[in-house]
Order: sequence, then structure tokens, then C-alpha cells
Amino acid sequence: MRYLVLALVAFISGFSAIFFRPFSKLIAGIANILTPGQKFKTNVFKNEDELRELVDQAHERGLVEEDEHEMIHSVFELGETLVRELMVPRTEMVWIEHDKTLRQALSLALRSGYSRIPVVGENIDQIVGIAYIKDLAKRSHDHHEAEQSEKVEQLMRPVVFVPEIKSAAELLKDMQRDQIHLAIVVDEYGGTAGLITIEDIIEEIVGEIADEFDDEDEQFVWLSDDKLRVQAKVHIEDLAAELEIDLDPTLAEDVDTIGGLMAKVLGRVPIPGSTFNLAGWKVTAERPVGRRRRISSVIMEREESEVAL
Repeated sequence: MRYLVLALVAFISGFSAIFFRPFSKLIAGIANILTPGQKFKTNVFKNEDELRELVDQAHERGLVEEDEHEMIHSVFELGETLVRELMVPRTEMVWIEHDKTLRQALSLALRSGYSRIPVVGENIDQIVGIAYIKDLAKRSHDHHEAEQSEKVEQLMRPVVFVPEIKSAAELLKDMQRDQIHLAIVVDEYGGTAGLITIEDIIEEIVGEIADEFDDEDEQFVWLSDDKLRVQAKVHIEDLAAELEIDLDPTLAEDVDTIGGLMAKVLGRVPIPGSTFNLAGWKVTAERPVGRRRRISSVIMEREESEVAL
């Protein structure tokens, strides 16, 4: 099974026939042993259809599990998937200004959970580099004074740009060849459309990787009379009903959830510790979950002036 997946990836990624031939011969040989009466050729598979046929027949005979069958077909479909379908959109990107200090960058990394952060110039459409937290941490460890005196732009690495219409399979091959982990996706006008990591592409093949702490918590958990935990995906109208408050209708324009509202008010992606005030309540972003570190819940506390005496 492992050899089959390797061969499929090789086929989709466009490796040479010299590399692919040994795997295809091995697969055919194994298939002929495991599926009596069906003679697969031992020469190189000529096209994708032959590989698909082998996978489907193996699945029908119970040699390939359902999830494995789906994963292998996802490899085929990767060649038809565009980068813009897998990227993290610009509205969900965490970034840092080029003139921030190393300490500020390290703080952002610790709070957000990201180890690579895009560095912007005048605005998000001007990505000037990528800050690798391991670079910043090493510099800070070796020269403690650098935390305050040096800027992120002094240690950032070059940025790689890719068009949003590029094939995900081609990008995966490029990333493997050039040892790239993150690329900035640009639209047809050269603006920042989002970012994509090699993990985003791999996740498209194997499926979403759930965090061990992901769960289906209740939407509202009252911690005291003046404090509660709210899931970030809760609809704004449901929140207003739970708190028995009236919200400005303009606040809900273009957003539906409390997490979306926080991002709108802050003007950037919320990270743990981000706060804003809402109708007499202090809202604080709490727990990030998943590989993309999205905020899953917020803590809401009634402001002192609103607490009944």
C-alpha cells in the first residue's frame, strides 16, 4: 500500500519515468499476487486511467480501505486543484509590520502559535519577507539586547510568490524541490490573495487533521454571573439573545459570528489575548485550535460600570 501511494504521488508530481518505473513494476507484481486472475502489466503505467483502475479493483476486493481509497483519489484530483482553493485567505492571515522589534515578533508568534509569519511593508499587499521564529529566537538568545534594538526586517527571509491559478500539485513539487514551507499567493493584479503552506496541500490529500483538544463544546458556558465562555462560531444574533442586549445593526454587516465580528473590529485576525468591547462587555480571544490556529472561543466579562450594585 505504501508503494502504491508513493507511485501515485510520483505520477501526479511529474517525476521522470526512470524514477517511476521501479515503483510501477513493483505495484503490478504485488497486484498480480494479491489479485489472482487479473494480470497487470509489469511495464510502466501508461496513463492515469490504468492507475485508477488498479486502485478501484483493489478497493473492490477489500485490499484497500475506504479512507485509503479516498486518499489515493485525492492525489489524482490534486492535479486539478488550484492554489486559491487551498490557501488561507488574506482576511485570515497573521502578519507583522517590518519595523516591529524582535521581542514584538516573538510575542506574536507565541500568542498566535505560528512559526513563520509574513512581514509587510506599507500594507498587506506589500509582503517583503517571512519571519522565521527560530531565526528570531536564536538571535535573541545569542544577543539579548537585540530583542529591543533590532527590527524584524533585519532577520526576515526572502518571500516566494505564487499565482492563485497555479496547480496545487505543481506547487507541491516546487516546494519539495526548493524546500519551501510557505508561499504568498497573489491575484491577477499582484495583490495579496492569501498564503499557502505545504501542510495545506498535504491536508487536501489526507483530510483535515483534527487537534487533540478539538471538541464540540457548548455554545455558552457561564463561568459566573458576569463572565462566560462563548464559541467563536456563535451567531451574533444568538449572542445578543443570550446576553439580552441590543447590538448596533451596522456591527453585523458582512459578518455573522462573534469571531468574525472580532476580526472586523480589530482589523486583523484575532489571536489569544486580543480584546475589544461590545455593548458593555469585554471580549477576549481565548483558545486557538487546529493547524491553522483559528480562535475557537472567547471570554466575555461584564465591564465594571455595567455590574449592578
